[in-house]
Amino acid sequence: MKNHLFLAFSMLLIYSCSEDVEVSQSSTADAPAKSSSLERDPFESNYKPLESERTLIKSVNLYDGLGNEYSNFDVLFDDGIIKEIGKDIVDNNATIIDARGKWLTPGLIDIHSHMGVYPAPSVRTSSDGNEATSPNTAEVWAEHSVWSQDPQFSLALKGGVTAFHVLPGSANLFGGRGATFKNIPRNIIHDMKFPGAPHSLKMACGENPKRVYGNRGSAPSTRMGNMAGYRKAWISAVDYQKRQNEYIKKSDEAKELVDPPRRNLELDTLSGVLSGEILVQNHCYRADEMANMIELSKEFDYKITAFHHAVEAYKIADLLADEGICGALWADWWGFKHEAYDMVPANIAIVDQARSGKGCAIVHSDDEVGIQHLNQEAAKALSAGLRAGYEISKARAIKWITSNPAKAAGILDQTGTIEIGKDADLVIWSKNPFSVYALAEYVFIDGAEAFVRGEKQTQPVTDFDLGIINPSDERASL
Repeated sequence: MKNHLFLAFSMLLIYSCSEDVEVSQSSTADAPAKSSSLERDPFESNYKPLESERTLIKSVNLYDGLGNEYSNFDVLFDDGIIKEIGKDIVDNNATIIDARGKWLTPGLIDIHSHMGVYPAPSVRTSSDGNEATSPNTAEVWAEHSVWSQDPQFSLALKGGVTAFHVLPGSANLFGGRGATFKNIPRNIIHDMKFPGAPHSLKMACGENPKRVYGNRGSAPSTRMGNMAGYRKAWISAVDYQKRQNEYIKKSDEAKELVDPPRRNLELDTLSGVLSGEILVQNHCYRADEMANMIELSKEFDYKITAFHHAVEAYKIADLLADEGICGALWADWWGFKHEAYDMVPANIAIVDQARSGKGCAIVHSDDEVGIQHLNQEAAKALSAGLRAGYEISKARAIKWITSNPAKAAGILDQTGTIEIGKDADLVIWSKNPFSVYALAEYVFIDGAEAFVRGEKQTQPVTDFDLGIINPSDERASL
């Protein structure tokens, strides 16, 4: 994906118009604003779980996503929900899976994915992740670019990924909204949209925005230009929210005497961040820039949920823990551009162990291949931490690809851990999931067998896999 983004940026310099789009023209709608709170999502989830049956997993080794490990445990789920966890559970009405010697984890979650917006095959005509026409495109929504039949979804499913958060790219200061999806095969993307999951706002620091726009001779072209761009946008958002609130407080009689404030899609998103309804996912590599972004968030009273990529997170790990900000990080990828040089292999472990283990570390993919083996990426990060002298258990490290990304996506109340009442999003592994030899044998989403290794009927098949009818052959046969 990194190569795809670089190519996309390079091509934009050749093909795109050099004029920036005016915010007032591109993102203002005709309808009046009604509330400082977000309107009902006009593209709400139509998700319906796959058919499932009452199931009892017997005698499995278990990492619960809360930091605990159990041996020879049973897990019962029905109607998509975990019903009972313990030993020697008996249920004569359940389908029994004998999992002796195997391992059970929560379904894996990727907090940073571009699947669907950069689908396979990778061609310019379906490269829809960056609306690189203005430094601020907070009005765009990644879900409107997601191709639901991207064959990458099924490859991720085979690796145990039950949910993923799709983000716009990082060309802009404000890239637009991200959304979370359940990894089931559907033709319409809103049939995959995770019910109740909040939107995110993708923000980006550093080289990308200043390169994309500086190369066009427009702002921002420096890091101080980046900061000025953020501040201008948040000032507008604060004013927008104030005008909305003032209108809402008026009596019905008073409202008849004034025009309601105008809707603005860009400012709707920023206002949603200010009201706490939209979560900030911030692309940022350098420690000094992350510190600047934290100060910016305090100036305008909003919360940063996670810094993404963050190769220098280890330098400010205690600060991140103090602020309750997660680090969504690569296990061992750095050095591909200047701001990505100064990483250490123990980056994830250091973030995890900050403030005596109060840190929030996440292993993300940002990659169509990495998402297929997130468990191995977590294993690499764990090994690096152990070599550096950090005492981190596998039961804790599994949080990096389960409960911590669930927290960052705003869905921890529904998934990410093995607890009674949570969604039965589960993976049975052939071996310990931190083993390079481990394979996902069963992947359950809401209790349904979304993937069973070796069973043909659960093998996802996409249009890409099937191929297309040759138009010439089809016409010849008519």
